[in-house]
Order: sequence, then C-alpha cells, then structure tokens
Amino acid sequence: MLQPLYISLSSFGADEVRGRGQPWYADLAMAAGADGVEVRGELLREGGEELVQLAGCAAVYSSPDGLWRVDGTLDDAALAHGLATAAALRAPRLKMAIGGFGPASQASLEVLRAQLVGQSVELLIENDQTPSAGTLDALERFFAAQSQAGLDLGMTFDMGNWHWLGECPLQAAQALAPHVRYIHCKGVQRLPAKWVAVPLADSAAPWRAVLRALPSGVPHAIEYPLAGGDLADVTREQLAQVRAVRKTP
Repeated sequence: MLQPLYISLSSFGADEVRGRGQPWYADLAMAAGADGVEVRGELLREGGEELVQLAGCAAVYSSPDGLWRVDGTLDDAALAHGLATAAALRAPRLKMAIGGFGPASQASLEVLRAQLVGQSVELLIENDQTPSAGTLDALERFFAAQSQAGLDLGMTFDMGNWHWLGECPLQAAQALAPHVRYIHCKGVQRLPAKWVAVPLADSAAPWRAVLRALPSGVPHAIEYPLAGGDLADVTREQLAQVRAVRKTP
C-alpha cells in the first residue's frame, strides 16, 4: 500500500499563494486528490486565521527557521514556535533545517532531546540549499551526533536541493536512506545562471535511481512548480504521475 502523497503549498508559487492564501490552495490540492498538504511558515498570513482553516489537511508544517543559530547555539524560540504552530495545525510533522549546527552545538543536543520529550509532533530534518545544512558531510555529522545524544530524528530528503550545492543526490540518498522518513519529489534543470525546480518527468537528474535508493514506505510530497490555465487539472495530472512512478519497481 502506497504511503500518502502530499503537496507542498509553495509549489503553487509564493506570490500566488500570498495573494489567495494557503487555505485556497489547500482546498484545490485536496480536491485534486492530494492526501494532505505541507503548510509553509514563510507564506502564512499574520493573525493566525489560516491555522484554523488549514487544520485537518495539514500533514507537515515547514518552518523557515533553522534549529541552530549562526553561532551554533540552539534556537529554542524557533523550535518552540515550530512545535506550537504544527500543533495548532494538527500537523503530525514539523520540518526544519539544522541551520548553524556545528562542533559548538554538541552539548545542546541534550537540551533538544529534553524539549522533544512528550511532544506529539515529529521533528524532521531537511537538507536545504545552504552549505551548513544542505551538504552530505554536514548532515552525516549531524545524524551521527544526534544518535550519540540519544535522539532518533528522521529526515526530510529533498531530491533537488543537493544540486544547488554541487552535491550528488544519489550518493546522498544511498548514505542517508536509513534516516529518511519523508521525501520531497523535485526535478531540476540547469539554466545558464542557476538551477530551477521542474516536474520529475522534465528533470535532468537521475531521479528514478534516487527514488529507488530511498525508502518507499514513507510519505512523499510534490515540491516543484504547479502552474497552468487549469490549475486543478495540472495538479491532478502531477499527482497521478508521481503515484504511477512510485508504483513502478
């Protein structure tokens, strides 16, 4: 049985989502057949009304904050805000990057472990597009350190972000697969000046091999641009395509 397939609401475009609001796009995603949505903290409107409207379909809350500050100290306020927001959304997962985690951060892992005791929200660590929190070396060091501290944090594996840092996604998938509990499906293409996210079918990267190297029994999410004249139809089509890919051996 396939695990749930979500849509990250950033896939509909930051300006568009800010204009209509995340609840409007969440309704569209659910009507198109998504099993849930990933709510984006950087796109939430002030006031908190959207949290009430999104509760029930929110499967993941994505915090824009790093867990550790640039100086390597644990950002307790960012963690507390992320956990509280996820709880308000009734989202079972909170996604954050490690931020400035480094040698000076080791002692704070015990503090993090204590703060997560009794939480109903699962904290997942994502590879972002920064050198401190998005390279294979940085994440391998983090997962080794957190394990030694008695933590068992899972990972959100973003298939595309590795390219922004010149990293090999297949090598990362093979090394980090034991930690992966959630997958961002994202294709990439290289433009003259930058990488851009695209649907898997249009990707220049070996995305099939990456998916095969990752655990299949975890939730996946679409996190690439969804746009077109009939947005609902585009969304249904992309959900169907990703589900078909996941069924393929």
